[in-house]
Amino acid sequence: MDEPALSQGGGGTMAEAAVRRILCIPQGAPQPTEAETSRIFTVSMAMTGVRCVFTYGIVPVMAPALGAVAAPWIGIPLSLLALVFDVRGIRSFWRANHAQRWLMTVLYLVVMGFVTYLLVRDLVHLIH
Repeated sequence: MDEPALSQGGGGTMAEAAVRRILCIPQGAPQPTEAETSRIFTVSMAMTGVRCVFTYGIVPVMAPALGAVAAPWIGIPLSLLALVFDVRGIRSFWRANHAQRWLMTVLYLVVMGFVTYLLVRDLVHLIH
């Protein structure tokens, strides 16, 4: 790939154009600063971390006190919030035309897959 062509704001390969369409990033969209991109990444990963600590740390220890039904009611909103911040993070990397946008997209998708699994598990637990 020709990196200079990709860093001009929106061009690039057909794959990049497709990703930008999927993420609803219009051509010529304002680019976030490096600090803004970093902040969104930190918040989204922190939300996912809080969700994991809750799921694997707090719930097993506090289950008798919380009751089995309380866990999904806390986990579901945390999962949804984490997913929102993950999508914002991906969009931020793509809007900034960051050099590591493909790598970060893969990282975010792996994290989102894990959080989605936890969300579905909580929903199933809540239904049954």
